[in-house]
Amino acid sequence: MVEHFDVVIVGAGLSGVGAGYHLQTACPDRSYVILEGREAIGGTWDIFRYPGIRSDSDMYTLGYAFKPWTEAKAIADGPSILRYVRQTAAENGIDRKIRFGHQVKRAAWSTEDACWTVEAEVAGTVKRFTCGFLFLCGGYYSYEGGYTPEWPGADRYRGTFVHPQKWPEGLDYAGKRVVVIGSGATAVTLVPEMARTAGHVTMLQRSPTYVVSRPAEDAMANWLRRRLPGKLAYDIVRWRNVLFGMWFFNLARRKPAQVKANIIKMVREQLGPDYDVDRHFTPTYNPWDQRLCLVPDADMFREIKAGRASVVTDHIETFTETGIRLKSGQELAADIVVTATGLVLEVWNGVEISVDGRQVDPSQTLAYKGMMYEGVPNLASAFGYTNASWTLKCDLTCEYVCRLLNHMKATGLRQATPVNDDPSVTFEPWLDFSSGYVQRAMAKFPKQGNKVPWKLNQNYALDLMSLRYAKLEDGVLRFSNRARPAQASTEKLAA
Repeated sequence: MVEHFDVVIVGAGLSGVGAGYHLQTACPDRSYVILEGREAIGGTWDIFRYPGIRSDSDMYTLGYAFKPWTEAKAIADGPSILRYVRQTAAENGIDRKIRFGHQVKRAAWSTEDACWTVEAEVAGTVKRFTCGFLFLCGGYYSYEGGYTPEWPGADRYRGTFVHPQKWPEGLDYAGKRVVVIGSGATAVTLVPEMARTAGHVTMLQRSPTYVVSRPAEDAMANWLRRRLPGKLAYDIVRWRNVLFGMWFFNLARRKPAQVKANIIKMVREQLGPDYDVDRHFTPTYNPWDQRLCLVPDADMFREIKAGRASVVTDHIETFTETGIRLKSGQELAADIVVTATGLVLEVWNGVEISVDGRQVDPSQTLAYKGMMYEGVPNLASAFGYTNASWTLKCDLTCEYVCRLLNHMKATGLRQATPVNDDPSVTFEPWLDFSSGYVQRAMAKFPKQGNKVPWKLNQNYALDLMSLRYAKLEDGVLRFSNRARPAQASTEKLAA
């Protein structure tokens, strides 16, 4: 039996729950279902269970525009964020729209029927759904596991290997020697948290990353919340943080040497004049060529100064039975090795897409406004910013999808397809980011163009104008496939 919904949402994480809220608020007459491959709400914030898991964005921008963040900490821990997402789902009845254990594998569009047929694997069987619009909200990385390089001698190592994406429940690291391989957001979160009880924690990195400290609590936000209505206080702080983030990113692009010098100066102030900041905390690339790492309340710097944690910048020569030998000749003894070496990025939530029997190759497809795709009708994906909070872009994407659905209903046109007939549009990578996990996957991802509306903005203000206020019928997004008279009258009666 095939069930039909106006919209099928893939994923019940931060983006999928937000999409459900926007749909039932702006398109209350449209039916929808959320298909979630796992057995829980929360996505990233339910999957990752490693010590100290937290956001690397403030919750006034990572939180939903429609639901104020009310806890004291702006840089929140994972369980608090998970609770926030689940509260949102429960308060708005979104949790009743979720089908758990539905791993979406394929989706096929039929122009004749103006609908998608979506196939999900459920306990070893295939279940089919049809829908007028498909909304991919399953994030950007594979839930199957993270990336671990192949190191010489890894099979000889007798200690415990752990990847943060598959953290074993009850792992005892008290008093143990721990080596965390990596220098990204996960590593700088793990190191100070584990250092509180481990014997010693070493962060082993091939090259440094920009690390900045800021208070975990936002004093202004907490002050405003005590004096103003909650939503007003939230909106003020949200816009302050958005504008500051845009200003800082643009400054980093215009004056990279100045921004770099200021970041390194702040690190020196934290670690003192005798620490080798040049070797361990001075990257060779410019700020925002990769994402900056955040350490709230300078927690990692504090553990380094206390001697409970250290940073080693070197390359792995081989694993030994008891640890790691580096190319410099230094040996790191380790009872536990944590491979914080990145994610495996996944295109379109791992869903195979076909249009009228033609398999769509995402790597040969242009992205329209960073959310729809050339030649692919009635499909959007939620993909956040690399230089700001994920949810900022996802909220705008949800608003746009709702505008689009309402426009199609009002005009009686059942199909919206981005079409590129401009020969001057050239392909560029989806993301201009030098991080390893990005570079490993970009060849498989859709491309952006060199001009709007095919260019991917990493700018909230530009996206605000493009997605909330710009007209839908821009000559590139083509509307077609008028409802047949019998079908139109049936839909009118149902409404």
